[in-house]
Amino acid sequence: MSDVVYHDKVIRQFSLATILWGVVGMAVGVLLAAQLAWPILNFDVPWLTFSRLRPLHTNAVIFAFGGCALFATSYYIVQRTCHVELFAPKLASFTFWGWQTVIVLAAITLPLGFTQSKEYAELIWPIDILITVVWVAYGIVFFGTIAKRKMPHIYVANWFFAAYIITIAVLHIVNNLSIPVSLTESYPVFSGSVDAMAQWWYGHNAVGFFLTAAFLGMMYYFIPKQADRPVYSYRLSVVHFWALISIYMWAGPHHLHYTALPDWAQSLGMVFSLILLAPSWGGMINGMMTLSGAWHKLRDDPILKFMIVSLSFYGMSTFEGPMMSIKTVNALSHYTDWGIGHVHSGALGWVAFIVYGSLYALIPKVFGRSKMYSTSLINVHFWVSTIGVVVYISSMWIAGVMQGLMWRAVNDDGTLTYSFIESIKATYPYYVMRLGGGLLFLAGMLIMAYNVYKTVSGASEKTSHHIDASGLAGGVK
Repeated sequence: MSDVVYHDKVIRQFSLATILWGVVGMAVGVLLAAQLAWPILNFDVPWLTFSRLRPLHTNAVIFAFGGCALFATSYYIVQRTCHVELFAPKLASFTFWGWQTVIVLAAITLPLGFTQSKEYAELIWPIDILITVVWVAYGIVFFGTIAKRKMPHIYVANWFFAAYIITIAVLHIVNNLSIPVSLTESYPVFSGSVDAMAQWWYGHNAVGFFLTAAFLGMMYYFIPKQADRPVYSYRLSVVHFWALISIYMWAGPHHLHYTALPDWAQSLGMVFSLILLAPSWGGMINGMMTLSGAWHKLRDDPILKFMIVSLSFYGMSTFEGPMMSIKTVNALSHYTDWGIGHVHSGALGWVAFIVYGSLYALIPKVFGRSKMYSTSLINVHFWVSTIGVVVYISSMWIAGVMQGLMWRAVNDDGTLTYSFIESIKATYPYYVMRLGGGLLFLAGMLIMAYNVYKTVSGASEKTSHHIDASGLAGGVK
Protein backbone atom coordinates (compact mmCIF):
# COMPACT_ATOMS: atom_id res chain seq x y z
CA MET A 1 0.00 0.00 0.00
CA SER A 2 1.42 3.37 -1.02
CA ASP A 3 0.11 6.93 -1.05
CA VAL A 4 -1.06 8.33 -4.37
CA VAL A 5 -2.11 11.93 -4.91
CA TYR A 6 -5.21 11.68 -7.06
CA HIS A 7 -6.42 14.48 -9.31
CA ASP A 8 -9.86 14.85 -7.77
CA LYS A 9 -10.63 18.49 -8.60
CA VAL A 10 -12.18 17.61 -11.96
CA ILE A 11 -14.15 14.82 -10.26
CA ARG A 12 -15.54 17.31 -7.74
CA GLN A 13 -16.50 19.66 -10.58
CA PHE A 14 -18.25 16.98 -12.62
CA SER A 15 -20.03 15.63 -9.52
CA LEU A 16 -21.55 19.00 -8.66
CA ALA A 17 -22.41 19.61 -12.33
CA THR A 18 -24.26 16.26 -12.33
CA ILE A 19 -26.49 17.47 -9.50
CA LEU A 20 -27.11 20.85 -11.14
CA TRP A 21 -28.03 19.45 -14.55
CA GLY A 22 -30.09 16.69 -12.96
CA VAL A 23 -32.31 19.29 -11.32
CA VAL A 24 -32.55 21.34 -14.52
CA GLY A 25 -33.20 18.38 -16.85
CA MET A 26 -35.82 16.81 -14.60
CA ALA A 27 -37.54 20.15 -14.00
CA VAL A 28 -37.92 20.57 -17.78
CA GLY A 29 -39.28 17.01 -17.91
CA VAL A 30 -41.90 17.85 -15.28
CA LEU A 31 -42.92 20.94 -17.28
CA LEU A 32 -43.31 18.79 -20.40
CA ALA A 33 -45.42 16.24 -18.51
CA ALA A 34 -47.63 19.11 -17.31
CA GLN A 35 -47.93 20.44 -20.88
CA LEU A 36 -49.22 17.07 -22.09
CA ALA A 37 -51.97 17.26 -19.48
CA TRP A 38 -52.57 21.01 -19.90
CA PRO A 39 -51.22 22.28 -23.26
CA ILE A 40 -51.98 25.88 -22.23
CA LEU A 41 -48.79 25.72 -20.15
CA ASN A 42 -46.67 26.50 -23.20
CA PHE A 43 -48.11 30.04 -22.82
CA ASP A 44 -48.05 30.47 -26.62
CA VAL A 45 -44.32 31.18 -26.36
CA PRO A 46 -42.43 29.42 -29.22
CA TRP A 47 -39.39 28.47 -27.14
CA LEU A 48 -41.59 26.96 -24.42
CA THR A 49 -43.45 24.64 -26.77
CA PHE A 50 -43.27 20.89 -26.24
CA SER A 51 -41.51 20.37 -29.59
CA ARG A 52 -38.57 22.57 -28.56
CA LEU A 53 -38.30 21.69 -24.88
CA ARG A 54 -38.53 17.92 -25.40
CA PRO A 55 -35.07 17.62 -27.06
CA LEU A 56 -33.73 19.98 -24.38
CA HIS A 57 -35.05 17.58 -21.72
CA THR A 58 -33.57 14.46 -23.35
CA ASN A 59 -30.19 16.10 -23.95
CA ALA A 60 -30.09 17.56 -20.43
CA VAL A 61 -30.91 14.28 -18.70
CA ILE A 62 -28.81 12.00 -20.92
CA PHE A 63 -25.75 14.07 -21.82
CA ALA A 64 -25.69 16.70 -19.06
CA PHE A 65 -26.83 14.73 -16.00
CA GLY A 66 -25.74 11.27 -17.21
CA GLY A 67 -22.67 12.53 -19.07
CA CYS A 68 -21.27 14.53 -16.17
CA ALA A 69 -21.82 11.51 -13.89
CA LEU A 70 -19.86 9.32 -16.30
CA PHE A 71 -16.97 11.77 -16.55
CA ALA A 72 -16.83 12.01 -12.74
CA THR A 73 -17.02 8.29 -12.01
CA SER A 74 -14.74 7.16 -14.86
CA TYR A 75 -12.04 9.63 -13.76
CA TYR A 76 -12.49 8.46 -10.17
CA ILE A 77 -12.47 4.74 -10.94
CA VAL A 78 -9.63 4.68 -13.47
CA GLN A 79 -7.23 6.36 -11.02
CA ARG A 80 -8.07 4.09 -8.12
CA THR A 81 -8.05 0.82 -10.05
CA CYS A 82 -4.85 1.69 -11.93
CA HIS A 83 -3.14 3.04 -8.78
CA VAL A 84 -1.97 6.20 -10.58
CA GLU A 85 -2.97 9.82 -10.83
CA LEU A 86 -4.92 11.07 -13.85
CA PHE A 87 -3.04 11.48 -17.12
CA ALA A 88 -2.89 15.09 -18.41
CA PRO A 89 -4.92 16.79 -15.64
CA LYS A 90 -5.08 20.06 -17.62
CA LEU A 91 -6.68 18.20 -20.51
CA ALA A 92 -9.11 16.65 -18.01
CA SER A 93 -9.98 20.17 -16.86
CA PHE A 94 -10.60 21.10 -20.51
CA THR A 95 -13.07 18.23 -20.80
CA PHE A 96 -15.05 19.71 -17.91
CA TRP A 97 -15.26 23.24 -19.26
CA GLY A 98 -15.72 22.00 -22.83
CA TRP A 99 -18.59 19.71 -21.82
CA GLN A 100 -20.29 22.49 -19.83
CA THR A 101 -19.99 24.74 -22.89
CA VAL A 102 -21.70 22.08 -25.01
CA ILE A 103 -24.52 21.85 -22.47
CA VAL A 104 -25.03 25.61 -22.29
CA LEU A 105 -25.01 25.90 -26.09
CA ALA A 106 -27.62 23.11 -26.24
CA ALA A 107 -29.75 24.96 -23.68
CA ILE A 108 -29.64 28.07 -25.89
CA THR A 109 -30.02 26.60 -29.39
CA LEU A 110 -32.70 23.94 -28.84
CA PRO A 111 -35.39 26.25 -27.40
CA LEU A 112 -34.62 28.69 -30.23
CA GLY A 113 -35.45 25.94 -32.72
CA PHE A 114 -31.98 25.26 -34.10
CA THR A 115 -31.89 21.49 -34.66
CA GLN A 116 -30.93 18.85 -37.19
CA SER A 117 -33.98 16.79 -36.14
CA LYS A 118 -32.18 13.55 -35.23
CA GLU A 119 -33.22 11.75 -32.07
CA TYR A 120 -30.59 12.23 -29.31
CA ALA A 121 -28.46 14.03 -31.94
CA GLU A 122 -30.40 17.26 -32.43
CA LEU A 123 -27.48 19.63 -31.90
CA ILE A 124 -26.30 21.68 -34.89
CA TRP A 125 -22.98 21.03 -36.60
CA PRO A 126 -20.73 23.61 -34.81
CA ILE A 127 -21.71 22.07 -31.44
CA ASP A 128 -21.16 18.58 -32.86
CA ILE A 129 -17.57 19.56 -33.71
CA LEU A 130 -17.00 20.84 -30.16
CA ILE A 131 -18.40 17.57 -28.78
CA THR A 132 -15.93 15.65 -30.95
CA VAL A 133 -12.98 17.72 -29.69
CA VAL A 134 -14.01 17.27 -26.04
CA TRP A 135 -14.57 13.55 -26.54
CA VAL A 136 -11.16 13.01 -28.12
CA ALA A 137 -9.60 14.84 -25.15
CA TYR A 138 -11.60 12.59 -22.82
CA GLY A 139 -10.26 9.52 -24.60
CA ILE A 140 -6.68 10.77 -24.34
CA VAL A 141 -7.03 11.34 -20.58
CA PHE A 142 -8.72 7.99 -19.93
CA PHE A 143 -6.51 5.79 -22.10
CA GLY A 144 -3.42 7.73 -21.06
CA THR A 145 -4.22 6.85 -17.44
CA ILE A 146 -4.70 3.19 -18.41
CA ALA A 147 -1.36 3.22 -20.26
CA LYS A 148 0.60 4.50 -17.22
CA ARG A 149 -1.13 2.18 -14.72
CA LYS A 150 0.90 0.47 -12.02
CA MET A 151 -1.44 -2.51 -11.99
CA PRO A 152 -0.84 -5.06 -14.78
CA HIS A 153 -4.49 -6.04 -14.63
CA ILE A 154 -7.17 -3.77 -16.16
CA TYR A 155 -10.24 -4.00 -13.93
CA VAL A 156 -13.48 -4.82 -15.78
CA ALA A 157 -15.11 -1.44 -15.03
CA ASN A 158 -12.42 0.17 -17.16
CA TRP A 159 -13.20 -2.18 -20.05
CA PHE A 160 -16.79 -0.94 -20.03
CA PHE A 161 -15.69 2.71 -19.89
CA ALA A 162 -13.17 2.12 -22.68
CA ALA A 163 -15.79 0.50 -24.94
CA TYR A 164 -18.24 3.34 -24.37
CA ILE A 165 -15.66 6.05 -25.11
CA ILE A 166 -14.57 4.43 -28.39
CA THR A 167 -18.07 3.47 -29.55
CA ILE A 168 -19.72 6.81 -28.77
CA ALA A 169 -16.95 8.55 -30.75
CA VAL A 170 -17.65 6.38 -33.82
CA LEU A 171 -21.44 6.69 -33.48
CA HIS A 172 -21.34 10.47 -33.02
CA ILE A 173 -19.04 11.14 -35.97
CA VAL A 174 -20.79 8.85 -38.48
CA ASN A 175 -24.37 9.83 -37.59
CA ASN A 176 -23.56 13.55 -37.67
CA LEU A 177 -21.75 13.58 -41.01
CA SER A 178 -23.28 16.56 -42.79
CA ILE A 179 -22.64 19.40 -45.24
CA PRO A 180 -22.97 22.83 -43.57
CA VAL A 181 -24.84 25.50 -45.53
CA SER A 182 -24.85 28.15 -42.78
CA LEU A 183 -23.79 28.50 -39.16
CA THR A 184 -27.00 26.84 -37.96
CA GLU A 185 -28.05 24.62 -40.88
CA SER A 186 -26.63 21.57 -42.62
CA TYR A 187 -27.68 18.68 -44.84
CA PRO A 188 -27.00 15.09 -43.75
CA VAL A 189 -24.87 13.01 -46.11
CA PHE A 190 -27.34 10.12 -45.77
CA SER A 191 -30.90 10.17 -47.08
CA GLY A 192 -34.10 8.16 -46.93
CA SER A 193 -34.06 4.77 -45.24
CA VAL A 194 -30.23 4.83 -45.10
CA ASP A 195 -30.44 7.97 -42.96
CA ALA A 196 -33.03 6.27 -40.73
CA MET A 197 -30.79 3.20 -40.42
CA ALA A 198 -27.74 5.31 -39.51
CA GLN A 199 -29.82 7.33 -37.03
CA TRP A 200 -31.12 4.29 -35.14
CA TRP A 201 -27.76 2.57 -35.31
CA TYR A 202 -26.66 5.68 -33.42
CA GLY A 203 -29.84 6.13 -31.37
CA HIS A 204 -30.08 2.64 -29.94
CA ASN A 205 -26.36 2.42 -29.28
CA ALA A 206 -26.48 5.75 -27.48
CA VAL A 207 -28.73 3.74 -25.16
CA GLY A 208 -26.53 0.65 -25.44
CA PHE A 209 -23.18 2.26 -24.76
CA PHE A 210 -23.77 5.68 -23.21
CA LEU A 211 -26.70 4.62 -20.99
CA THR A 212 -25.83 0.96 -20.43
CA ALA A 213 -22.20 -0.08 -20.92
CA ALA A 214 -20.77 3.03 -19.25
CA PHE A 215 -23.10 2.78 -16.24
CA LEU A 216 -22.23 -0.91 -15.92
CA GLY A 217 -18.66 0.30 -15.42
CA MET A 218 -20.00 2.36 -12.55
CA MET A 219 -21.89 -0.65 -11.19
CA TYR A 220 -18.88 -2.99 -11.31
CA TYR A 221 -16.84 -0.66 -9.12
CA PHE A 222 -19.26 0.87 -6.65
CA ILE A 223 -21.42 -2.14 -5.74
CA PRO A 224 -18.44 -4.30 -4.64
CA LYS A 225 -16.96 -1.29 -2.79
CA GLN A 226 -20.22 -0.40 -1.03
CA ALA A 227 -21.03 -4.03 -0.17
CA ASP A 228 -17.40 -4.67 0.82
CA ARG A 229 -17.53 -7.91 -1.16
CA PRO A 230 -15.65 -9.11 -4.26
CA VAL A 231 -17.53 -9.27 -7.54
CA TYR A 232 -19.59 -12.49 -7.49
CA SER A 233 -17.93 -13.84 -10.65
CA TYR A 234 -15.10 -12.01 -12.32
CA ARG A 235 -15.20 -14.48 -15.20
CA LEU A 236 -18.89 -13.71 -15.72
CA SER A 237 -18.13 -9.99 -15.75
CA VAL A 238 -15.66 -10.48 -18.61
CA VAL A 239 -18.11 -12.69 -20.53
CA HIS A 240 -20.80 -10.06 -19.84
CA PHE A 241 -18.55 -7.35 -21.33
CA TRP A 242 -17.63 -9.12 -24.56
CA ALA A 243 -21.12 -10.48 -25.19
CA LEU A 244 -22.77 -7.11 -24.56
CA ILE A 245 -20.54 -5.03 -26.81
CA SER A 246 -20.60 -7.66 -29.56
CA ILE A 247 -24.40 -7.89 -29.72
CA TYR A 248 -25.67 -4.41 -28.83
CA MET A 249 -24.31 -2.81 -31.98
CA TRP A 250 -26.77 -4.68 -34.22
CA ALA A 251 -30.06 -4.09 -32.37
CA GLY A 252 -30.91 -0.62 -33.75
CA PRO A 253 -33.25 -1.68 -36.60
CA HIS A 254 -35.89 -2.80 -34.08
CA HIS A 255 -36.83 0.90 -33.91
CA LEU A 256 -37.83 0.74 -37.57
CA HIS A 257 -40.31 -2.15 -37.72
CA TYR A 258 -43.02 -1.71 -40.37
CA THR A 259 -41.11 1.08 -42.14
CA ALA A 260 -39.33 1.40 -45.50
CA LEU A 261 -36.28 -0.35 -44.04
CA PRO A 262 -35.77 -3.77 -45.75
CA ASP A 263 -37.59 -6.53 -43.91
CA TRP A 264 -34.40 -8.58 -43.46
CA ALA A 265 -32.75 -5.66 -41.63
CA GLN A 266 -35.77 -5.29 -39.34
CA SER A 267 -35.68 -9.02 -38.55
CA LEU A 268 -31.92 -8.90 -37.92
CA GLY A 269 -32.45 -6.11 -35.38
CA MET A 270 -35.15 -8.18 -33.67
CA VAL A 271 -32.99 -11.32 -33.47
CA PHE A 272 -30.00 -9.49 -31.98
CA SER A 273 -32.32 -7.73 -29.51
CA LEU A 274 -33.60 -11.08 -28.29
CA ILE A 275 -30.07 -12.49 -27.96
CA LEU A 276 -29.15 -9.39 -25.97
CA LEU A 277 -31.30 -10.58 -23.08
CA ALA A 278 -28.67 -13.18 -22.09
CA PRO A 279 -25.65 -10.93 -21.43
CA SER A 280 -27.87 -8.23 -19.91
CA TRP A 281 -29.32 -10.57 -17.33
CA GLY A 282 -25.91 -12.15 -16.79
CA GLY A 283 -24.61 -8.74 -15.72
CA MET A 284 -27.64 -8.06 -13.53
CA ILE A 285 -27.28 -11.43 -11.77
CA ASN A 286 -23.55 -10.83 -11.29
CA GLY A 287 -24.23 -7.49 -9.59
CA MET A 288 -27.03 -8.89 -7.46
CA MET A 289 -25.06 -11.95 -6.35
CA THR A 290 -22.18 -9.72 -5.27
CA LEU A 291 -24.32 -9.15 -2.17
CA SER A 292 -24.15 -12.85 -1.26
CA GLY A 293 -23.55 -12.92 2.47
CA ALA A 294 -24.20 -9.19 2.73
CA TRP A 295 -27.94 -8.84 2.10
CA HIS A 296 -28.45 -7.65 5.66
CA LYS A 297 -26.59 -4.45 4.74
CA LEU A 298 -29.60 -3.32 2.75
CA ARG A 299 -31.46 -2.70 5.99
CA ASP A 300 -29.13 0.09 7.06
CA ASP A 301 -27.44 1.29 3.87
CA PRO A 302 -29.69 3.37 1.55
CA ILE A 303 -26.76 3.84 -0.85
CA LEU A 304 -26.69 0.09 -1.42
CA LYS A 305 -30.49 0.17 -1.82
CA PHE A 306 -30.12 2.60 -4.72
CA MET A 307 -27.54 0.36 -6.37
CA ILE A 308 -29.43 -2.91 -6.01
CA VAL A 309 -32.78 -1.44 -7.05
CA SER A 310 -31.02 0.08 -10.07
CA LEU A 311 -30.02 -3.46 -11.07
CA SER A 312 -33.64 -4.57 -10.67
CA PHE A 313 -34.72 -1.88 -13.11
CA TYR A 314 -31.83 -2.79 -15.42
CA GLY A 315 -33.04 -6.39 -15.48
CA MET A 316 -36.64 -5.34 -16.06
CA SER A 317 -35.77 -2.88 -18.83
CA THR A 318 -33.50 -5.36 -20.60
CA PHE A 319 -36.30 -7.92 -20.58
CA GLU A 320 -38.88 -5.41 -21.77
CA GLY A 321 -36.71 -4.07 -24.62
CA PRO A 322 -36.16 -7.42 -26.37
CA MET A 323 -39.84 -8.27 -25.85
CA MET A 324 -40.92 -4.99 -27.48
CA SER A 325 -38.57 -5.69 -30.41
CA ILE A 326 -40.63 -8.76 -31.39
CA LYS A 327 -42.60 -7.66 -34.44
CA THR A 328 -46.01 -8.81 -33.20
CA VAL A 329 -45.51 -7.02 -29.86
CA ASN A 330 -44.07 -3.99 -31.61
CA ALA A 331 -47.20 -3.74 -33.78
CA LEU A 332 -49.08 -2.94 -30.56
CA SER A 333 -46.45 -0.95 -28.67
CA HIS A 334 -44.85 1.26 -31.34
CA TYR A 335 -45.71 4.98 -31.23
CA THR A 336 -47.54 4.52 -27.92
CA ASP A 337 -46.69 5.64 -24.39
CA TRP A 338 -45.52 2.10 -23.65
CA GLY A 339 -42.25 3.14 -25.30
CA ILE A 340 -42.10 6.17 -22.99
CA GLY A 341 -42.59 3.89 -19.98
CA HIS A 342 -39.83 1.58 -21.21
CA VAL A 343 -37.35 4.41 -21.76
CA HIS A 344 -37.99 5.89 -18.33
CA SER A 345 -37.80 2.57 -16.49
CA GLY A 346 -34.25 2.42 -17.86
CA ALA A 347 -33.38 6.12 -17.59
CA LEU A 348 -34.85 6.75 -14.13
CA GLY A 349 -34.80 3.30 -12.55
CA TRP A 350 -31.45 2.08 -13.88
CA VAL A 351 -29.36 5.10 -14.89
CA ALA A 352 -30.46 7.68 -12.31
CA PHE A 353 -30.48 5.21 -9.42
CA ILE A 354 -26.96 3.91 -10.09
CA VAL A 355 -25.82 7.54 -10.43
CA TYR A 356 -27.41 8.44 -7.10
CA GLY A 357 -25.81 5.49 -5.32
CA SER A 358 -22.40 6.09 -6.92
CA LEU A 359 -22.35 9.83 -6.18
CA TYR A 360 -23.44 9.29 -2.58
CA ALA A 361 -20.47 6.92 -2.25
CA LEU A 362 -18.03 9.12 -4.17
CA ILE A 363 -18.78 12.69 -3.02
CA PRO A 364 -17.71 12.31 0.65
CA LYS A 365 -14.40 10.81 -0.49
CA VAL A 366 -13.45 13.49 -3.01
CA PHE A 367 -14.57 16.31 -0.69
CA GLY A 368 -12.74 14.90 2.33
CA ARG A 369 -15.72 13.85 4.42
CA SER A 370 -16.21 10.56 6.24
CA LYS A 371 -19.81 10.28 5.03
CA MET A 372 -22.73 12.21 3.57
CA TYR A 373 -24.33 14.94 5.68
CA SER A 374 -27.51 12.92 6.30
CA THR A 375 -28.09 9.20 5.83
CA SER A 376 -31.77 9.76 6.69
CA LEU A 377 -32.14 12.13 3.74
CA ILE A 378 -30.59 9.50 1.45
CA ASN A 379 -33.24 7.07 2.69
CA VAL A 380 -36.02 9.62 2.09
CA HIS A 381 -34.58 10.27 -1.40
CA PHE A 382 -34.63 6.53 -2.11
CA TRP A 383 -38.28 6.01 -1.18
CA VAL A 384 -39.55 9.22 -2.81
CA SER A 385 -37.74 8.38 -6.07
CA THR A 386 -38.78 4.72 -6.02
CA ILE A 387 -42.45 5.61 -5.60
CA GLY A 388 -42.08 8.30 -8.26
CA VAL A 389 -40.57 6.03 -10.89
CA VAL A 390 -43.09 3.22 -10.24
CA VAL A 391 -46.02 5.66 -10.59
CA TYR A 392 -44.47 7.11 -13.74
CA ILE A 393 -43.74 3.91 -15.63
CA SER A 394 -46.89 2.03 -14.59
CA SER A 395 -49.06 4.91 -15.82
CA MET A 396 -47.27 4.86 -19.17
CA TRP A 397 -47.50 1.07 -19.49
CA ILE A 398 -51.26 1.17 -18.94
CA ALA A 399 -51.70 4.16 -21.25
CA GLY A 400 -49.53 2.60 -23.95
CA VAL A 401 -51.31 -0.76 -24.08
CA MET A 402 -54.67 1.05 -24.05
CA GLN A 403 -53.59 3.31 -26.92
CA GLY A 404 -52.34 0.40 -29.01
CA LEU A 405 -55.60 -1.53 -28.52
CA MET A 406 -57.76 1.52 -29.31
CA TRP A 407 -55.80 2.40 -32.46
CA ARG A 408 -56.07 -1.10 -33.93
CA ALA A 409 -59.74 -1.69 -32.98
CA VAL A 410 -62.03 -1.88 -36.04
CA ASN A 411 -65.78 -2.23 -36.56
CA ASP A 412 -67.41 -5.01 -38.57
CA ASP A 413 -67.43 -2.78 -41.65
CA GLY A 414 -63.66 -2.17 -41.37
CA THR A 415 -63.86 1.40 -40.06
CA LEU A 416 -61.91 2.46 -36.98
CA THR A 417 -63.80 2.02 -33.72
CA TYR A 418 -62.15 5.02 -32.08
CA SER A 419 -60.97 8.35 -33.42
CA PHE A 420 -57.48 9.47 -32.47
CA ILE A 421 -58.84 12.22 -30.21
CA GLU A 422 -60.81 9.61 -28.26
CA SER A 423 -57.55 7.81 -27.47
CA ILE A 424 -56.07 11.11 -26.29
CA LYS A 425 -59.07 11.72 -24.04
CA ALA A 426 -58.76 8.22 -22.57
CA THR A 427 -55.03 8.79 -21.92
CA TYR A 428 -55.57 12.06 -20.02
CA PRO A 429 -55.77 10.57 -16.47
CA TYR A 430 -52.50 8.74 -17.06
CA TYR A 431 -50.79 11.97 -18.17
CA VAL A 432 -51.77 13.51 -14.83
CA MET A 433 -50.57 10.37 -13.05
CA ARG A 434 -47.23 10.58 -14.90
CA LEU A 435 -46.86 14.21 -13.83
CA GLY A 436 -47.28 13.11 -10.21
CA GLY A 437 -44.55 10.49 -10.60
CA GLY A 438 -42.26 13.03 -12.27
CA LEU A 439 -42.81 15.54 -9.46
CA LEU A 440 -41.84 12.92 -6.89
CA PHE A 441 -38.69 12.07 -8.83
CA LEU A 442 -37.75 15.74 -9.11
CA ALA A 443 -38.37 16.13 -5.37
CA GLY A 444 -35.87 13.31 -4.77
CA MET A 445 -33.32 15.12 -6.92
CA LEU A 446 -33.81 18.31 -4.86
CA ILE A 447 -33.38 16.33 -1.62
CA MET A 448 -30.09 15.01 -2.98
CA ALA A 449 -28.98 18.51 -4.00
CA TYR A 450 -29.58 19.76 -0.45
CA ASN A 451 -27.76 16.80 1.08
CA VAL A 452 -24.78 17.29 -1.24
CA TYR A 453 -24.71 21.04 -0.52
CA LYS A 454 -24.59 20.42 3.24
CA THR A 455 -21.90 17.76 2.78
CA VAL A 456 -19.72 19.91 0.53
CA SER A 457 -20.10 23.13 2.50
CA GLY A 458 -18.72 21.47 5.61
CA ALA A 459 -15.93 19.54 3.88
CA SER A 460 -12.21 19.96 4.42
CA GLU A 461 -10.19 19.35 1.26
CA LYS A 462 -8.37 16.02 1.14
CA THR A 463 -5.78 15.62 -1.58
CA SER A 464 -3.99 12.43 -0.63
CA HIS A 465 -5.21 9.09 0.63
CA HIS A 466 -4.43 5.41 0.35
CA ILE A 467 -5.20 3.30 -2.67
CA ASP A 468 -8.49 1.52 -1.98
CA ALA A 469 -9.18 -0.64 -5.02
CA SER A 470 -8.05 -3.99 -3.69
CA GLY A 471 -10.53 -6.80 -3.31
CA LEU A 472 -12.90 -5.68 -6.08
CA ALA A 473 -12.51 -8.83 -8.07
CA GLY A 474 -12.45 -12.27 -6.57
CA GLY A 475 -8.83 -13.33 -6.60
CA VAL A 476 -7.73 -10.28 -8.62
CA LYS A 477 -5.59 -7.72 -6.82
